[in-house]
Amino acid sequence: MEKPMRVITGSARGRKLATLEGRDVRPTTDMVKEAMFSILHFEMEQAMVLDLFAGSGQLGIEALSRGARCCIFVDQSTKAQSVIKQNLAATQLSSKARVAAMDAKAFLKTTNETFDVVLLDPPYDSGILPEILPLAAARMSDGGAILCETRLHEELPEECGPFVLKKKYRYGKIALTLYRKREEDGEEE
Repeated sequence: MEKPMRVITGSARGRKLATLEGRDVRPTTDMVKEAMFSILHFEMEQAMVLDLFAGSGQLGIEALSRGARCCIFVDQSTKAQSVIKQNLAATQLSSKARVAAMDAKAFLKTTNETFDVVLLDPPYDSGILPEILPLAAARMSDGGAILCETRLHEELPEECGPFVLKKKYRYGKIALTLYRKREEDGEEE
């Protein structure tokens, strides 16, 4: 039997989260979620976060629980939007969140927001990240971080706009890939 999803730490620690039903549903495991937020630990406080392909919203909710200022959850599925809203209410984090009912690419092309952290967890093997990453990079703050969860074998681009692949972490069959802004050569402080 699967363990129920829960918030790992922060203001909503221990709260159980509803999940989506179906064969294609693949919630991020606690181990991988803990790793993601260890990588982004110093980025969370007062961050503007984007949870693309939000599903149940567990990644964005974890970010809010850990001190993010605001999170926008993007998912085109009406079932996902309903579960996200249910989970935000259960964790009492609705006031710091917005749910965008649209396709990830369309959202990135139309938003005027700038993000400090973007969490990307698209359906595995969808091949969409090479298209999404440059759009996400264009909406980032200078010190921002983009973190992608994929299958280990999925190839991601080395760079996307001014952002470059900084590190790839392996957790069993899962990879977490971190992008940060390229440091300018010879730039004076």
